[in-house]
Amino acid sequence: MSSRDTDARPVGLVDIPLVMRLTDASVVLDSALAFTRDVRGPNGALLTSILLPQRGLHTLLARSDKQQVIGQFRVKNDEPRAQIIYVAPGLEQGQDDTAWLQIFDAMTREAGKHNVHALIAEIEEDSTLFETMRTAGFAVYARQQIWRRLPHAYQHPTGNLLEVRKKTEADFTSIQSLFATTVPSLLQQIVIPDDDDDGLVYRKNNRVEAYFTLIEGRNGIYLIPYLHDDISSEAPDIFAAVLRALNQRIDKVPLYMCVRRYQDWFTMSLRVLGFEPGPRQAVMVRHLTAGVRHARFKSVEADLQANPVKPPTRP
Repeated sequence: MSSRDTDARPVGLVDIPLVMRLTDASVVLDSALAFTRDVRGPNGALLTSILLPQRGLHTLLARSDKQQVIGQFRVKNDEPRAQIIYVAPGLEQGQDDTAWLQIFDAMTREAGKHNVHALIAEIEEDSTLFETMRTAGFAVYARQQIWRRLPHAYQHPTGNLLEVRKKTEADFTSIQSLFATTVPSLLQQIVIPDDDDDGLVYRKNNRVEAYFTLIEGRNGIYLIPYLHDDISSEAPDIFAAVLRALNQRIDKVPLYMCVRRYQDWFTMSLRVLGFEPGPRQAVMVRHLTAGVRHARFKSVEADLQANPVKPPTRP
């Protein structure tokens, strides 16, 4: 295929009809967004982000022969990481993936312009795009499973009534310490909790022993838990305390819990509280190579030829 047959560029207003057509078949690569908001359709978050551009959102269109693919990523607070929001349409089994490789490369180039060092995506392990992303230079950094609790699901009574509360600025240092001791080092550079995110904390002995990143949306509530291994025996009571703290909303919308592979030790606690295992996903990361600008020096001889030195008039 010649270079004339492929190109990638930012999406413009002229592309709105194409975007409306493609987003219905999109693959959402941001789990928090997928499980908390309406993402597809005429009033969905994906189309709205095109019609009402937001700071930090970048949407690109790639064309390869007769294929057209849209991709969007988000850079938050000038962080060195960017989250891929979606790719549209999805890739079908056996389909030529040239345009999808093109859109991943285009997003990588665009992200590099904004000092991003890593592109992150969450994708179901059985997705056709999984292998294409490997080919595009993405590596699996973690495996995770999304657990779901439907409204009014059965909740087993708990013996100890523990308390969780919303995080405050005073919890920041302790949350960072918990994160450093519970998250594998490979993941720490990728899944750092954002200071601006809402969250619930459980404190014991004057320190945070459990923290839950909290993302709420119209369609559900999404939690990312961090629990210290030392409190494994208290995990059922801590999760029950989270349910009580969210009681008014979880009777109306589903509650989703993102459980990474190294956290499998508390899945039994989720089963007891009415959670059911859902899709298995891979957290995939593509690192960007930062460009290095080299200083350009002129030779002394060339500089002298361009600006000849006048000889002295006196010895």
